[in-house]
Amino acid sequence: MGFISCISLPTISSRIPSTLFSKQSTLASLYSKKFALRREEGKPSFSLSLSASSMMVTPIQASSSSSSTIGETTDGLKVQSHVSIGANDLLIVGPGVLGRLVAEKWRQEHPDCQIIGQTATPNHHDELEKLGIKPAIKGTEFDGKFSYVIFCAPPSQSPDYAAELRTAASKWNGEGSFIFTSSSAPYDCFDNGECNEDSPVVPLGKSPKTDVLLRAEAVVLESGGTVLRLAGLYTETRGAHNYWLNKEIVDARPDHILNLIHYEDAASLAVAIMKKKAGGRIFLGCDNHPLSRQEVMDLMAESGKYDKKFKGFTSTSGPLGKKLNNSGTRGEIGWEPKYPSFAQFLGVTK
Repeated sequence: MGFISCISLPTISSRIPSTLFSKQSTLASLYSKKFALRREEGKPSFSLSLSASSMMVTPIQASSSSSSTIGETTDGLKVQSHVSIGANDLLIVGPGVLGRLVAEKWRQEHPDCQIIGQTATPNHHDELEKLGIKPAIKGTEFDGKFSYVIFCAPPSQSPDYAAELRTAASKWNGEGSFIFTSSSAPYDCFDNGECNEDSPVVPLGKSPKTDVLLRAEAVVLESGGTVLRLAGLYTETRGAHNYWLNKEIVDARPDHILNLIHYEDAASLAVAIMKKKAGGRIFLGCDNHPLSRQEVMDLMAESGKYDKKFKGFTSTSGPLGKKLNNSGTRGEIGWEPKYPSFAQFLGVTK
């Protein structure tokens, strides 16, 4: 869809411990620590207190018979991670392609800060660690709150998206910035007309897809956070253009207008907004060069970068799109994209 001077607090124990447990391991043998067993709402849980000497960078790998992780184990045990949270540390909920680029650009601004990536599963934790992102499983509780939180997880991963945003907001201390990367889909325009940050949105109850986004956005705005509505994200090999190319023939209108923004530019805009600490606002991320579906595919063919040949769009009916313009966002944030248009990204002169 689509949405600071770094002075970290001095800390000895600035490393998040393992994101994975083996059920068959004896916890006392893994760490020098004390446990406080407690019950919450009739559900067994425990709080994990670590000594400075016990904090580790290398994760403890789970045995092949265990899928338990820090946060919520298969036995329903919750783990509280005692880590020192610095003034410019960043929590990324959903560190996928966009979240990882945000992490890279945030670290360029703040080399000494911690970046924590919260995931729904431990499947990509090794990848995150290699990128300098400390993985934490969904449900992990921290002693303190973060000044900077960005939510990049898609709605497809949750049956209650608004609740996920509410949980993310609870991890923010109200300082710095809390930003939600939403989508431009809610704008109520389906005739290839023009839209900007303040254009009307689809009324609640009219579309389940936009309802999910609008309810999530409302949670963020009520908490004082920021919404960044993003146009279609792309790289050379990711995005609608690549999907259409692989299908070769697509049952869709060729004259439908769409809007794009490169993943790198979306990440740089998110970071710029966080640095501005512009809360309670809606911003828009796009390259200001709307294209029809057919124009997108023509540019791909002209670039010579793709071996496959697209055969065409076959539909003549259906809703049209919209032409997004984010001049307001650019002026307020002081941001310009690295890739001003899809054509320039592909090296095609227009």
